[in-house]
Amino acid sequence: MSFDTDIAIIGGGLNGTTLALALAGSGQRVTLIDALDSTIRQSDGFDGRSYAMALTSTRLLQGIGIWTRVADSAQPMLEIKVTDGRAGDGPSPMFMHFDHAEIEEGPMGYMVEDRHLRRALLDAVATTAGITRMDGETVVAQAVDATGITLTLAGGQTLRARLAVGADGRGTGTGLRAGIKRTEWAYGQTALVCAIRHEAPHHGVAHQFFMPPGPLAILPLTENRSSIVWSESTANAARINALPDDAYLDVLRPRFGDFLGQIALAGARYTYPLGLSLAHEMVAPRVALLGDAAHGVHPIAGQGLNAGMRDVAALAEVIVDAARRGEDVGSDAALLRYQEWRRFDNTALALATDSFNRLFSNDNPLVRMARDIGMAAVNALPGLRRGFIREAAGLTGDLPRLMAGKAL
Repeated sequence: MSFDTDIAIIGGGLNGTTLALALAGSGQRVTLIDALDSTIRQSDGFDGRSYAMALTSTRLLQGIGIWTRVADSAQPMLEIKVTDGRAGDGPSPMFMHFDHAEIEEGPMGYMVEDRHLRRALLDAVATTAGITRMDGETVVAQAVDATGITLTLAGGQTLRARLAVGADGRGTGTGLRAGIKRTEWAYGQTALVCAIRHEAPHHGVAHQFFMPPGPLAILPLTENRSSIVWSESTANAARINALPDDAYLDVLRPRFGDFLGQIALAGARYTYPLGLSLAHEMVAPRVALLGDAAHGVHPIAGQGLNAGMRDVAALAEVIVDAARRGEDVGSDAALLRYQEWRRFDNTALALATDSFNRLFSNDNPLVRMARDIGMAAVNALPGLRRGFIREAAGLTGDLPRLMAGKAL
């Protein structure tokens, strides 16, 4: 039976488009099915959305020809300062400080604005041979047989592929139709997300300030701007988000402090509920999941997108290597190699972010003392501190070739 495409990728977000480019660049025929029109996903104006990309994620983008398109607008993260405290009281004197100068590879990562990264990916998809894009389409059914998978689209069209990849987020229809179960729970927290302008330069320093309701991340953008990811209880977040801009900033200021001078909003404000969502399996017959479709974690360490990018690099390597050996790229043997590579790391990340959130998002005096002492101990031990720096840069574990700076 003939195939319309080798790989059908369901979901046209950052992970889906990155995988499409990696695979097409290695000779695979790819169809990218996106429920949204690509023009909706693109914006020239700054809307406040941005991503903390680990060094290894930027290597992946370099390997598929994207990093040169966004590097000039990216802000290096040169230091990370982690502190504990309460709004208005300032941070604890015990903290962790990570400096990129302690490793040889360069900055731990970069802040990249959504408008630049998304446009670069979509422009590359539009001009890359081997990628067919289907905008405004959704998959409503999928059927697996011995040699492939047939997808039925909402418009009635069918598409036959060797493998379907679910890059369609936490509510993944691909995973549900494949019978993959999930473990999920809510944290009772909501993230308030915005960008600000400030008087003083940030010098490429990222801050993570842990408060009883949840963490506040202050992440450096180009010029005198920073991205804010601020967690509050769901009820309090709804109240804060309903405030006008001036009142919103009045609530943020005692949490933010005055170390960067006066602040003002830059771009739109967003909220999203926080919870954990973990697929029991990353693969099923002729199906693979990646990114949020496989694991949705708390943004406490800013590793959600980076974990998805590592999925992309690993799955692309498994597929390309299988094709070079003459294997069926959608076979159980190939997909299990992907799952064995990524499942433990993703589960460990989910549990780690869950544990950190529970440890730091409370005001128990004994727990506060223990975690402050723990942060001071990490900061005082150079070997342990460098290990955290390498973890933040994505340099630990079994790196896929693209993330090691090698060709796929």
